[in-house]
Amino acid sequence: MIITGQKYWKVGELANLTGLTIRTLRYYDQIGLYSPSGYSDSGYRLYNEYDLSRLQQILALKELGLTLDEIKAILSDDHYDPSEVVLLQINRLKENIRIQQKLLKELQNISSLMAMEEPLTVEDFTKLLDMMKKSHEKFFAERRTSMERHFDMLGDFLDKHS
Repeated sequence: MIITGQKYWKVGELANLTGLTIRTLRYYDQIGLYSPSGYSDSGYRLYNEYDLSRLQQILALKELGLTLDEIKAILSDDHYDPSEVVLLQINRLKENIRIQQKLLKELQNISSLMAMEEPLTVEDFTKLLDMMKKSHEKFFAERRTSMERHFDMLGDFLDKHS
């Protein structure tokens, strides 16, 4: 992946660019998962375009539910192919779209039955509840990730002000 423009980013700039926290980026460096390509004369971490590409891969693997240790092992494998991760993301997105489309279809069916004042069967509700459950599981997994990000930001704030 080639990103044009700026050649190096400090850790704070990278955090702003990616939506991650400085604390997260420092932690990734500390555990050897994601280290900067260099340091400034003043000791600031400096990340380059290659580092951005690697971070995208880390975040994609994390989104797929892998642990940081698993991600580190995958990225250090000589046979690792970043295009495989992109394909995994595409397949996961297609599956999410399929689930949402099924939920939409079931909701439209229920709505039509209600509009015609037709009785709803146990099967109608069972299908709908199953689709809602799958949709909610995805929603809550995303919500948990968002909350973790907010807790990181709160931790950064508390670290600065304690």
